[in-house]
This record gives sequence, structure tokens and C-alpha cells, in this order.
Amino acid sequence: MTWTWRFEDAQGNVVEAPDVARGEFPSQSDAESWIGEYWRDLLAAGVDQVRLFEGNREVYGPMSLHPVE
Repeated sequence: MTWTWRFEDAQGNVVEAPDVARGEFPSQSDAESWIGEYWRDLLAAGVDQVRLFEGNREVYGPMSLHPVE
């Protein structure tokens, strides 16, 4: 099974994947490591939140990319 991120705006609408986005990951830890490295780039590209999927199953989300103040 592959792991993917869905990119959304603040209202939950799907946002087209930015150039920095990877399509699929072999494991949850790979997907989470990647988001930890690229969340700032995604935020700068207009992504407000993400959801993680294993195949068609939503694992968690929405997870905001905005820093907590």
C-alpha cells in the first residue's frame, strides 16, 4: 500500500500539488519525514493543511501547516 498527502486550502478544498510535492511514499514514516522537511515550502505555495492517506483510507487530518502561536 502507498502513502500519500492530500493538499488543501484553509476551507478544505483540494489544492494542486506544488512543484516540491512527492506523489507516493512507501511507508508512513517516509511520508511524515518528508512533510517535516517540506511543510514551509508547501505553506509558501498556498497549501494550508494536509491529510495523510494509506491507499484510499484517511489516516489523519486535516493537519494545519501554520505554526502555532
